[in-house]
Amino acid sequence: MSRIAMKVNGADITKDVADPTLLSEFLREHLGLTGTHVGCDTTQCGCCVVHLDGVSVKSCTVLVGQAAGHAVTTIEGLAEGGQLHPVQKAFRECHGLQCGFCTPGMIMAATELIATYPGTLNEHVVREEMEGNLCRCTGYHNIVRAILTAAEEMLGPDRVVQPASDHAKTEG
Repeated sequence: MSRIAMKVNGADITKDVADPTLLSEFLREHLGLTGTHVGCDTTQCGCCVVHLDGVSVKSCTVLVGQAAGHAVTTIEGLAEGGQLHPVQKAFRECHGLQCGFCTPGMIMAATELIATYPGTLNEHVVREEMEGNLCRCTGYHNIVRAILTAAEEMLGPDRVVQPASDHAKTEG
């Protein structure tokens, strides 16, 4: 057992935890933050993505001891003041989810993605960078659209290249 101290969603947390505990297990079982989902335990699906000091990590392969002394943000900590984060709002408005299982990890990865590519974000970049996040329900079209919509709100429309609408693609 080790005494682990970290900041989770802005709150200081100190707990005694068994050394081999994964960050995903710690968040879900010890802190009750069940928005972080575990789909594969092998970093293949991305359902467990959280931010560790602002960087997306797959929490199913991070030991809680590796996160000690750092700041962790989960899907529960993304909204502020009762207002959805722009990425959360865009996923809802653009229907970027179906069953919702992968959605928290998608949103967490997308939030960092938008911050990483200000001024150069486009459909190709989104599709390439999000390939480590799997959705078993959709064809990704609405997920990509949601990320680009959120990026427009967060960065401004002149810093994001939106794909042509489906209607425009069939017209010409």
